[in-house]
Order: sequence, then structure tokens, then C-alpha cells
Amino acid sequence: MRIAIDTMGGDAGPRAAVQGAALAALSHPGLCLDLFGPHAVLTSELANLPRHLAAAGSHLCVHHAPAAIRQDQRPSDALRHGAQTSMARMLAHLADGGGAAGVSAGNTGALMALARRELGMVADMPRPAISTAIPTRNEGRCYLLDLGANVDASAARLVDFACMGEVMARHVDGLAAPRVALLNVGSEGTKGSAVVREADARLRERTALNYCGFVEGNGIFAGAADVIVCDGFVGNAVLKASEGLARMLIERVQATVEARWSGRLVGLMARPALRRLKGELDPVRYNGASLLGLAGIVIKSHGSAEATGFAYAVERAVREVKQDLPSHLARELVGGRSAQHSTRAKGE
Repeated sequence: MRIAIDTMGGDAGPRAAVQGAALAALSHPGLCLDLFGPHAVLTSELANLPRHLAAAGSHLCVHHAPAAIRQDQRPSDALRHGAQTSMARMLAHLADGGGAAGVSAGNTGALMALARRELGMVADMPRPAISTAIPTRNEGRCYLLDLGANVDASAARLVDFACMGEVMARHVDGLAAPRVALLNVGSEGTKGSAVVREADARLRERTALNYCGFVEGNGIFAGAADVIVCDGFVGNAVLKASEGLARMLIERVQATVEARWSGRLVGLMARPALRRLKGELDPVRYNGASLLGLAGIVIKSHGSAEATGFAYAVERAVREVKQDLPSHLARELVGGRSAQHSTRAKGE
């Protein structure tokens, strides 16, 4: 399996992407990674890999891309002038069949626009939706979408999100009948905007979906559903708030335990439990958001991800490749849309 990596998009620079790719390669002996960025920069990073990652060097291949897309660059500008960038060359490589998936920590808008142009969409979807896993009670997780790609979403788009999220949860996570819900300000049918209420009515007509209605914000982490749907404005705010809360809780617990000598003794005794708590809540563990709806696999890593976080994003790409997610989306979404069109035609 080959995965293509845009090494130049993240806040931490190419080192985090290169070392993250090396970590992923060590976890998957059959994995090869194509690194896109300035040749001199990447060869230097490979030559200076830490000793514990050096063995992965033979699985990493450098592809020269002299430029990089800036975080503040407009998607339209990236489409017109970004051909020589690491992101654009990585995506062109995918489109030519050079890799099974791509990973980037770069500009989200540019990544979406370039990926849509190079790879196309499945089932006539207008735009990709960004989705990632959120930790829930009892070590579970749910998929939240959209996370910022579609700030203003119509009822029809929310239904599309629900269908895509359900397919992903079923095939990637192996859930027989994923529970799908709409994020709302209350569970009553009269609550929420007109768009959310219309989406609710449409989803209730989708008898093939295990749709369970509205869920409030506290239901996300309680495990009330396996797929939770909202527009990109709400989803992005929820995601960033949950990441900040998780980091604050971890820091507060550690600070409280270490505040006194007696606390330090308790801390030593509780270290295994604290380590487990940090592992369950740490946003790094859940890094890697899928751009659902593309006719190919592209994973967006958090821009601030260090090597470990970037490795999780590559892991996410590997899982989606193994499940051939775009093929499932193309087949099932086309069938679902055809059935919906037939039902509406009969009603008219």
C-alpha cells in the first residue's frame, strides 16, 4: 500500500510529517509513503531521523515539490497558482494512481478545492464533508460531520452527511446498523432551525437508516449515537471546544495531583490511571479527519499536529484504504439517491 504525504502544510513544518510518516511505516511493514516537498529539505529530514525511526527510511520516497500553499491562501488562488506546491502535486499523484490515499495538514479550503478538482466527487455530491471520530463513554466513539467544509448547509446536504457518515461507520468500524442523529438544541420535534427540522423529516423517510432523531450537545460524548450530523459552523465549534476542554482537564488533573508532596505520592500511585485517562481524552489520538464524498481518500491532519498526531492521520488513511470506502460510498449513495428520487416522483 502506498500513501502520499503533503509534508509542507502543518504548523510544525516538514519534520512532523516526515517523522509521523516514519512512525506509521514502522507500524505497517508493507506500507510505503511518498513524501512531497522541496527535495533538499526532505532528504535532510530523512538523513536526520531519530535513531528509533531510522529503519523506516527505506519505506519513504521523496518527490520534489518546490512550493507550499500558505495557511492564509485563498482556495481560488491555490487552484490557479498552486500547481508546483506539495499539496497539489500530492493530489495529482493520487489522481494518476500513484497512491491509494493522501494525507495533509495544510490549508483546509485549498485541500478541499484541489482534491475536488483532481479526484472528483461520488454520487454527484457537490462538496466534501469533513468528519472525524469523537471519544464517547465506555471507550467508544462517534463520527461528527460536518466540521467546517459546509458552514451553511441545506436540509438536503444534512441528509447527505447522514448517509455518508452511516456508510463510513458501517464499513470502517464494522457497525451493523450505526445510530444516526441530528445535533440540535433540544430533543423535541419543535426545537431547532427550519433547516434542521426539515432534515429530520427527510431522514425519517429513509427507512434503511437507523435514524434516532435529535441529540443535544451532551449526547455526543455520552455515546447517544454513532453518527452525529450538523452544519460545518456548529461542528467546527464543537470540535475545537472539545479539544480545548480535553487538554484543560488533563492539565488540571496533573496540576492538582502534583500540588503537594502528599499529592505527588498519590500521583505516583495513580500514574497508570492518569496515563489511561490522558490516552482516552488526548485529541492527538483522534487526529485525522476524512474528506467524505471524494472519489478518493484524503485525510486532513490537524495543522498543529506533531509526529505522533500525524501518524494517527496516516493510520486513518490506511484503515479507509483497506475498507475501500469511496467504492462503498459511490455504490450506496447512488442507490439511495435513486430511491429517493423515485419516491418523490411518485408523490408528485
